[in-house]
Amino acid sequence: MISLRDLHKAFGPKQVLKGFTLDVTEGETVAIIGYSGTGKSVAIKHIVGLLEPDQGTVIVDGLDVPTLDRHALYRLRAKIGYVFQFSALFDSLTVGENVAMGLRRQAAMDDGGISVGEIDERVREALTLVDLPDAAALMPSELSGGMRKRVGIARAIALRPKYLLYDEPTTGLDPVTSAVINELMLRMQRTLGVTSIVITHDMKSASTVATRIAMLHDGRVRQVGTVAEIHGTDDQVVRDFIEGRPNFDAGRAA
Repeated sequence: MISLRDLHKAFGPKQVLKGFTLDVTEGETVAIIGYSGTGKSVAIKHIVGLLEPDQGTVIVDGLDVPTLDRHALYRLRAKIGYVFQFSALFDSLTVGENVAMGLRRQAAMDDGGISVGEIDERVREALTLVDLPDAAALMPSELSGGMRKRVGIARAIALRPKYLLYDEPTTGLDPVTSAVINELMLRMQRTLGVTSIVITHDMKSASTVATRIAMLHDGRVRQVGTVAEIHGTDDQVVRDFIEGRPNFDAGRAA
């Protein structure tokens, strides 16, 4: 379980999170929606210890993340796959080498706990799960935007994580490719049984993949509920967002 409680985070004078609270139970997929720049990515970076809260608690699997030492934090991160917004592939490495990066880091931490053969097998397994079984020898420059996203997902799942965090997985993609990525996210949940958090402003994607949706507004969760509950909301701020209506009083936090 992931529990974020009363998170506050500021960057200089800019207060981004102002009491953000959200629980994510095992096996569910929670989509965090909200206007661009409201702190959605800031919130999930606390889960993997990339940011520390100014106030509040971050609990993952019973561990208080901000208090972990480096070794304990690395071991926790081995349970969490992170799919970056723009894939974050290394252009000088092949697809296979990109997917293997986390596994090699884990092998080094475990003093050889994962063999070279097992790493190669896990890379093949991950690429097959994202429908790119023959892409290991390709370079990132040879990939389309959608393929790069899929490689980013493959790298995240190669660790066989318990949790998957997706940061704007459909940004910059055409509708057909976005649908492919949505189907892959559903497949990861069905096949691997992972617990997922999806950061997105794409309501079609959120409504397709999520079991619950939470809207971040003015540094806090404005509303959280099932897809049906969010689409049936009487909250005007939430309704304006999900229906794509301009709201010039939205109060963007960052």
